Amino acid sequence: MRSPFPKTIGWDLGGVHVKAALVEDGRVLAAAQVPCPLWQGVKALDPALAALPDWARGEAAHAVTMTGELTDCFADRRDGVAALSGWAGAHLTGAVRIYAGRSGFVAPEAAADVAADVASANWHATAALTGRIAPDALLIDIGSTTADLIPIVGGRPAASGYSDAERLASSELVYTGIVRTPVIALDDHAPFSGRRTRLMTETFAHMADVYRILGLLPEGADQQTSGDRKGKSVAESETRLARIVGRDRAEAQAAAWPALAAHFAEAQLRLLHDAAALLLTRPDLPTQAPLILCGAGAFLGPRLAERLGRPSSLLVSLLGDRIAGARDAISTCGPAVAAGLIAAEETVA
Repeated sequence: MRSPFPKTIGWDLGGVHVKAALVEDGRVLAAAQVPCPLWQGVKALDPALAALPDWARGEAAHAVTMTGELTDCFADRRDGVAALSGWAGAHLTGAVRIYAGRSGFVAPEAAADVAADVASANWHATAALTGRIAPDALLIDIGSTTADLIPIVGGRPAASGYSDAERLASSELVYTGIVRTPVIALDDHAPFSGRRTRLMTETFAHMADVYRILGLLPEGADQQTSGDRKGKSVAESETRLARIVGRDRAEAQAAAWPALAAHFAEAQLRLLHDAAALLLTRPDLPTQAPLILCGAGAFLGPRLAERLGRPSSLLVSLLGDRIAGARDAISTCGPAVAAGLIAAEETVA
């Protein structure tokens, strides 16, 4: 049945970001991400909505997925699902449906009853969309905080886990990302000044600092405060990274800091490589199943594919003429894009 609304907006309500994607006539026209400190409570969603482009507040059919239900302001995931779904139903103008993964779309007031299907199902939306254009593949969505690695078999998501706990155990969820991960989460030693030195177990520096120093951080990817709540120049990132090895930035030659940053980038890539290599041994995945890449950290994909000996493609490239807006923003907002496209296709006769 055709929707009475000419536009569909896909949403991904996360614990630190809100993402939205505008879909019209089967094409993604725009996407945007804004910071949202959801740990402060559901009220944090109000200024996030206000900070989005005008189109996000317009009348539309809304398709909402989420990961923010696990934020510690909620008693449990069911409470979080109920709160976020309730907020969406009350604040988004038009018809609102909540993406429940394997259970399809549900009304906001019904979401808590299928909380196990709604909770953190944003990966399922991206995988379901990917399966429509890449029937056998490994989807790798590398975000600011986490990475999802989802086998696609026969055009459908074929993850062996569904919940966060199950996917952590199956290597389909790797809790590392290109912005918010503290570098100390990746190693307890690092090579520096000819020695292998222990690291300070403090959150002085994050992976946004690493990729900024290396010149790889995508523009607009880092929307959070820095570890010391200071600026985001390369020099300031190097200052934060120096503290991890107990140094001041001036205590080493300029080349020392990119070298140290490269160590942590390599450590993160190894985590992703090991998880992907494991999943690619599944007997139901063809031996040349490609990697399909999206997320703010998609720039890591080509190096990962080279190591694994697999072809790779960006999800936005495979979507072809269904993408009419800025590709980098749309890639970063993959689950919101997927929820919007899936919902729009379901409402077209």
